[in-house]
Amino acid sequence: MNQLETRELAYFVTVAETLHFGQAAERLGITQPPLSRAIAQLERRVGVPLLKRTTRQVTLTAAGEVFLAECRTILAALDTAVRKTRKAAVPQRVTIAARPAAGPGILPDLLAAGARGPDGMLTEVVFTYDEIGALRDGTADVALMCQSVATPGSGLEVMELGLEEPVVLLPAGHPLADRPFLTLAEVEALPGYEAELPHEALDTMVDRVALGRLVVVVGDSVRDRLGGSVRAVPVYGYPPTQLVLAWLPDARPAASRLTATAHAVLDRRTRLPQVLEGTDLSGTGTRPFADGSQQDAQRAAAARALGAQVMAPERSTEIQRVDPAALVDSDRTAT
Repeated sequence: MNQLETRELAYFVTVAETLHFGQAAERLGITQPPLSRAIAQLERRVGVPLLKRTTRQVTLTAAGEVFLAECRTILAALDTAVRKTRKAAVPQRVTIAARPAAGPGILPDLLAAGARGPDGMLTEVVFTYDEIGALRDGTADVALMCQSVATPGSGLEVMELGLEEPVVLLPAGHPLADRPFLTLAEVEALPGYEAELPHEALDTMVDRVALGRLVVVVGDSVRDRLGGSVRAVPVYGYPPTQLVLAWLPDARPAASRLTATAHAVLDRRTRLPQVLEGTDLSGTGTRPFADGSQQDAQRAAAARALGAQVMAPERSTEIQRVDPAALVDSDRTAT
């Protein structure tokens, strides 16, 4: 078999996706005759028909279906190889993958600290809803994400940054907006409540909340971005979310530079005494979680109602290895 060309693979994928030579040629920016010749030559090289052609339609053969999947894998691998090679040429550049509105507290600090660093680290951000995919295809070196479960084993390495306490966003004029806390059951009963975060920017979500069209639970670090039209009320019965930096083992050099910066950022953050456990402003006694324990969220809620600042939960900076499948963004809590 003669050596295949990536151009032929790209041509075939385009034809297979459109199932129309004219549309495929237009998408590729060429005329139809050379495209038809290229596909015919590809079939000769592969040795089997990949397409069924009639006067009315074009369809994939069974072999064509298999070849399409393989072509996509090959082309994606080539794109990944190019991205990783280009990154290697600029070793001081670190790209962070994050969801829109993720980590509004820590992300700006990381970017600012990286820019001030002695090694002149260039930090970029790629916003995506598939952080792990961005790591695997070379789009990003490190991901800022939520870790809902950290199962020991091979896979991504992570650095824990701290906990995000859950708050529900309500319009400022909502009858419950001034409550010191709400239970999860109360939140779930509210009109407009969505258990899963919509795939949209934080500003869009805030606008929808202000208009009374959305009720959603997010991480408490979004408070500084809410403005006066939306209130954030702590939620009992909803677990906090661990915010982490995650990376693949082969990205360790870039990750090391960023995690060193993250250590410095965390060390500089002000730590104030926590409010005593069991503080209750409602007059109804301490409100335990389902497991009977008193969580940091409860103390934080009481502190906020008193106008006090609470020390963030103790942050672990231990580097761990976890199963990538276990590193998923919380479906219900934004970071």
